[in-house]
Amino acid sequence: MAQKSAPHTTTKSQAPAEGQAMPPRLLERYRKEIAPSLIKDFKHKNPLAAAHLEKIILNMGCGEAAHDAKVLENAQRDLGLIAGQRPVITRAKKSISNFKIREGDAVGCKVTLRRTRMYEFLDRLVHVALPRIRDFRGLSPKSFDQQGNYSFGLMEHTIFPEISIDKTPYTLGMDIIIVTSARNSQEAYALLKGFGFPFSAAP
Repeated sequence: MAQKSAPHTTTKSQAPAEGQAMPPRLLERYRKEIAPSLIKDFKHKNPLAAAHLEKIILNMGCGEAAHDAKVLENAQRDLGLIAGQRPVITRAKKSISNFKIREGDAVGCKVTLRRTRMYEFLDRLVHVALPRIRDFRGLSPKSFDQQGNYSFGLMEHTIFPEISIDKTPYTLGMDIIIVTSARNSQEAYALLKGFGFPFSAAP
């Protein structure tokens, strides 16, 4: 298994110079508040051992794309607007006769976010998109895996403000996978809670 990367840190010599973009506010919150709290609560002797975000994967499936290229075209466009990064096409790994899908058919698109774009997306997800879900009752705290990663799905991608419902003929679902360096679900939960994740209850 590949080793998980160290968190992004900024020394005085690396601090943004005048005229340069400031770090995302959630990255600043991690450095100033979340990381010190994790180090204290989980008794890390090495500060770099505190859990941090590694990447966020957005996956938009549209099985109809195998038969209607326009569906895939719209999915790519919308996911690119949401992520701020061009998605790649995902293809079926095996044939599924019931859905008339053959191995290699285009069935969706995905994008992997890291560094600045990862934090910017997370900020919009937590503070803008999720609150727009009708009758939203919070995210399940039981969706962590043993490696400290968190996965959940969205029924409608139109909750993101970048998407104009009037210009989007298709409503598509989306899977979001948040990969962390946490060694267990407890620290991963504390990390995401620190970022403002609206969990429905404690795990």
